[in-house]
Amino acid sequence: MAITGVRSTFGEQLRRITGIVLIALGGLVLLGSATAKLAHVRKVVEELGRHGFGGGKLTFMAVLEVASGVLFLAPATRPLGLLFVSAYLGGAIATHVQHDDSPLGPALMLALIWVGTWLRHPQALSWKRPPMSRVLPATDISDL
Repeated sequence: MAITGVRSTFGEQLRRITGIVLIALGGLVLLGSATAKLAHVRKVVEELGRHGFGGGKLTFMAVLEVASGVLFLAPATRPLGLLFVSAYLGGAIATHVQHDDSPLGPALMLALIWVGTWLRHPQALSWKRPPMSRVLPATDISDL
C-alpha cells in the first residue's frame, strides 16, 4: 500500500540535513564561545578586555550569547533566536571594525547561521506573499 502525500527528493533531503548541520554547528559555536567567557578563559578575557569588555560586561555578553544560542537551537523559538543571533553577531562585527580587527570571524559565523536557516527553512526567506485581500478581511468603511 502506498503512502499518500508528498515525497521529498534526495536534493530536498540533502538540503534539509545540511541546514540542520549548519544550524547545530552555529548554535554550538555560540554556546562554546559563551562557555569560554563564563569560564574566564585567559585568552578570551584578554582579547575582550582589549575591546573594553571586562568583568560584568563579559558575563552579560556571555548570558546574551547563551540566550541567543539556546533560542536559535530550539525549533519553536528559532525565528526569535535568529533575530537575537543576528543582533549579537552584528555587534561583534561592529566591535571588530571599530578596533581595526578583521570582522571575518563573526561575519562568517553569521553567514553560516543564515545559510543553515535558509537551507532548513527555505520559506523563511521566501519573497512570495499572498495578496493583501487574502491576508486581511475586506472591511466596509462604515465599520471604522
